Amino acid sequence: MHIIPKDEHPLPKGPMPDYVSHKEGVNQVGKLSAEVIVREYEAAVKEIEALGAELKDAAKRCEETVAGVHSMVNEIKELAASYREEGKRYFLQIEECSLMTSEVRTVCEELKKKIATTIAA
Repeated sequence: MHIIPKDEHPLPKGPMPDYVSHKEGVNQVGKLSAEVIVREYEAAVKEIEALGAELKDAAKRCEETVAGVHSMVNEIKELAASYREEGKRYFLQIEECSLMTSEVRTVCEELKKKIATTIAA
């Protein structure tokens, strides 16, 4: 009878990792046990490395997002400066109009007085 394990994560097939090798004199049970353990660890290492790659990709996306935010902040600063200049321009225009209106009133008042004195004389 041959039993097939229902393991969701089967051990990798093929040669053992190159960082281990069997010692002379180890019996077959010891070799198989050691291989099973090192393959389990190697499978975990592959998952850890995959997690590292995912984290690296996430960090890259975060860096891209941060770079985009910095770019937007610069655009916002430019927009704020532009609005400030526009506000200053309207401020100066309104004050110029106010000065001109005051000057027109003064000229008109003086002209009225001159006309009134000319007519009265």
